[in-house]
Amino acid sequence: MKRIGIAGFGTIGRVVARHIENSDLPLALAAVSAGDRTRAEAAMAQLARPVPIVDTAELVALSDVIVDSAPTAAFRDIAEATLCAGKTLVTVSGAALMQWPGAAGFARDHGGRIILATGALLGLDAVRAAAVGSIHSVTMVTRKPVKSLVKADHVVRNGIDLTEIDEPLKIFEGSAREGAIAFPANVNVAAALGLAGTGPDQTRLEIWADPALTRNTHRIIVDSDSARFELAIENIPTDENPGTGRITAQSIVAALHDLVSPIRIGT
Repeated sequence: MKRIGIAGFGTIGRVVARHIENSDLPLALAAVSAGDRTRAEAAMAQLARPVPIVDTAELVALSDVIVDSAPTAAFRDIAEATLCAGKTLVTVSGAALMQWPGAAGFARDHGGRIILATGALLGLDAVRAAAVGSIHSVTMVTRKPVKSLVKADHVVRNGIDLTEIDEPLKIFEGSAREGAIAFPANVNVAAALGLAGTGPDQTRLEIWADPALTRNTHRIIVDSDSARFELAIENIPTDENPGTGRITAQSIVAALHDLVSPIRIGT
């Protein structure tokens, strides 16, 4: 039985908790941590088997695996506490991971492990396979509804007014690394793509605000010595947070299943 701790009990954390509670696999929710304890207590009351709400240190002590679904700014503290204890961290914070170049060495030195779940992206298994050979280019075009981007750091900082646009507007073009810095809460998918493939500095990224869309969409084009392929996904946003796709939490659940399932499907 794997004891799962959830760091951050918001939109993603609550979905993961419910899936663990209903799973027939050897997974058990051990505890959660949360920045807003009052909201966490209200959410915890909805579970059939409530667990303690604790701080990060106790969460790590009570768990075998930590799921990171906290705000990006908390990633490093949660990751270091988990890895120092020699435990496994499951996260979708690709942008934060990309900005920590010593993460692999830190995890290795302490006997811990980081699993970057696919989040709202698809095809990472094909990208990873292509990276075993030579990848010539990777391009990702992200299009999001206006409401998903109006509060993004890059938009606010540069005074980009999206409220009156009536056609698609390109608001960013650059590398995946530059995109992760400009949009730390919006482009985890691009960071994950960069880490899986030819590198975040070589992965090209465009971000568009599109008033006609109701879903977050990503189109990826990969050209390599083994294959050329295109990938496209339209993610249905959660009701609580339009910037987060429903599939993001489900990808974390799938990663947890891989830890205990006798058969693993995919790379």
